Amino acid sequence: MTDVPFSCQCGEIRGTLHHVTPQNGNHVRCYCNACRAAVLYTTGEDVGTRGVELYQTTPDKISFQQGRGNLGVFSFSPKKLLRFRAICCGVQMFTMLPTPKFALAGVMTNLLEDKTAIGPIAMEAFVPQPDGRSKHSSILRLYGGTMWRALVARITGRWKQTSFFNIKTGQPVAEVYVPTPEERAKLPL
Repeated sequence: MTDVPFSCQCGEIRGTLHHVTPQNGNHVRCYCNACRAAVLYTTGEDVGTRGVELYQTTPDKISFQQGRGNLGVFSFSPKKLLRFRAICCGVQMFTMLPTPKFALAGVMTNLLEDKTAIGPIAMEAFVPQPDGRSKHSSILRLYGGTMWRALVARITGRWKQTSFFNIKTGQPVAEVYVPTPEERAKLPL
């Protein structure tokens, strides 16, 4: 197992992704409109048909060495995924469910110092199909691995080891910003 450093684009936020292997997480490429919109919203870059790469793990595998106070949180809707971004440079860094009790953390792979430890992309989510629908590849690994890791974290109490939520209140460490209807209208949601 390997520990992999990460940082935001400007380097104000630095941390470590712990115990990284292809088996301890999912290296995913996601094509959903929400992931695409989040990158466009935070960086101004439209990833188009390239998709967004994430490494899915549990929040207890993420530690910060500096700048954790520079994390902001946004969500396209009060009950949807939380997207943690760097306030300093704006880049999206992590995605999480709106509750700490289901331990899931998606780490943006472009912020990892070395991506070799996470292995190649093992699954793809919401892949566009010619008929307008979408499908997933390696669906059992995608959902099974995520559910298994979350269950183990719940049973062992590791879900409480998070830098992203106040465990007593269940609330994120920063107030969640929901983009205005005008801001959302400019995004591919």
